[in-house]
Amino acid sequence: MSAGHEAVSWRDRWQARYRTGAWLFGEEPNEWLRSNAWRLRPGMRALCPGEGEGRNAVFLTSLGLDVTAVDFAPAALAHARDLAARQGVAIATVEADLARWAWPEAAFDLVALIFVQLSADERGPVHRGAMRSLAPGGLLVLEAFGRGPVRACGPRGEESRYDATMLEADFAGLETLALTEGTVRLAEGEGHRGPASVVRLLAQKPN
Repeated sequence: MSAGHEAVSWRDRWQARYRTGAWLFGEEPNEWLRSNAWRLRPGMRALCPGEGEGRNAVFLTSLGLDVTAVDFAPAALAHARDLAARQGVAIATVEADLARWAWPEAAFDLVALIFVQLSADERGPVHRGAMRSLAPGGLLVLEAFGRGPVRACGPRGEESRYDATMLEADFAGLETLALTEGTVRLAEGEGHRGPASVVRLLAQKPN
């Protein structure tokens, strides 16, 4: 799910979590991403950075999109490939640390940043990389844990949580189509279960 706070220890922590059992965050796609599926069409090129075990990548592929999933945990990517095979679809997977990855330039029509937990020094490079990788007219769909009071899910500290003002600044080069903050009840596997403060962004790169 994350690019990692420290290249070795944070990666190893997530690798261990993914090894304990498949689909920590379930096999169904994120609801914010699913709610925007009507904007998508077959043949679009999609990038799922920090994708984890593939639930969103497989969903997008089932819609006819050409999907690349990136994560730094090989155990997560193995689960993603297994899920894709069981669903009868194919996804491309890349093992990489998002903060150090050479993001492809203007290569994707959709970037789905779903609950990617980043440290303060990683957030800027990753968000800039996500913007660079969008083709003109491309869409960014982002959901992250917010800085609200509800903490049943997600990181306990503030560092990996965002608010609307932060996202407006990070993605100032995009046109904001929707930006909301609030409380939702998550039911995404055992890893995301219960009420949570979240922030959701839908933005588009100018043509």
